[in-house]
Amino acid sequence: MIIDKIENTYLYKTIHKRFGKAFEYLINSDFNIIENGTYPIDGEDVFAIVQEYNTKDKSIAKPEAHQKYIDIQYIHSGSELIGVNTLNNQPVVVSEPDNDIAFYKAETSFIKLEKEMFAIFFPHDLHMPGIQISNPEKVKKIVIKIKA
Repeated sequence: MIIDKIENTYLYKTIHKRFGKAFEYLINSDFNIIENGTYPIDGEDVFAIVQEYNTKDKSIAKPEAHQKYIDIQYIHSGSELIGVNTLNNQPVVVSEPDNDIAFYKAETSFIKLEKEMFAIFFPHDLHMPGIQISNPEKVKKIVIKIKA
């Protein structure tokens, strides 16, 4: 897992062969005018999901992980907490292999993501996004999915 500000993406472009395209999209796109939806960047290897939602109470969330894709989660506006942990034999609650997602029963520690921050979650990282800080807040987030 990596957590940083968008201005530091140059530090991470060489970690994975597809990170460069993902970060270029985040830096060069005007998310003030891009609507919610899924946008191809490099076919099925790299694509963006633009979404807006209200953060929720942690009691109704479950940690998740993905095996086929790495997530780069970028906050365009708003702020949220994300629960994090390392995947290490925690019990699966729900598995949806066709959607590349599994939910787990696991404890998490929380990190705060604010405007212009991003987090990278690899297949071994559990993450529980969209958690309210104190009250529900509207967030616009871009999730870049990168084939692992």
